[in-house]
Amino acid sequence: MLEMRPNCERCDCDLPADEAGAFICSFECTFCSDCADGALDGVCPNCRGDLEPRPMRRGKALANNPASTKRIVKPA
Repeated sequence: MLEMRPNCERCDCDLPADEAGAFICSFECTFCSDCADGALDGVCPNCRGDLEPRPMRRGKALANNPASTKRIVKPA
């Protein structure tokens, strides 16, 4: 199950699990669309993997399996 990290690792903006706009790599490094499409050009700076849109988790699925609250920030 995806960890659903709550923020962009680069700029620390909030990324709610039930909203579009988050991008992840295969290691679940998480970035906002501005960072992923902008400075990162679709490549994870940690593992060099592709950044893909993170699926959303909504309703009962989110209530039963809440998103992580641990913030990870590695500014450029």
